Amino acid sequence: MERTGHYLDLNQKYLQEAETLLAKGDHIQASEKLWGATAEMVKAVAASRNVELKSHGELWEFVDKLAEELKDSEIVKLFSIANALHQNFYEAWMPLGAVKRDAEAVKQLAQKLKKLVKT
Repeated sequence: MERTGHYLDLNQKYLQEAETLLAKGDHIQASEKLWGATAEMVKAVAASRNVELKSHGELWEFVDKLAEELKDSEIVKLFSIANALHQNFYEAWMPLGAVKRDAEAVKQLAQKLKKLVKT
């Protein structure tokens, strides 16, 4: 449970930092914070199931399994949006408005996943 709480705390921290960065117009740094928030929430769900995720590929595999388990393909779609934000950090091709819209998708995914965290 300690790891689960740690990941949940980081998720909230990164979401708050992303909001601050977006308010300042720094959508590049906000993109990475949004990706980080997503990764930490996925890790929280995994940790609550005694699964440790160590790589980008393992995150994808776990999300795909969750989507199948829950019969909810939207989880993968929302995760894909977060992944695009991660890429945007390196490529800087998304405009501010797109990052702001995608931030809402990240929050939506966080809400879905938080319900899956076993406490």
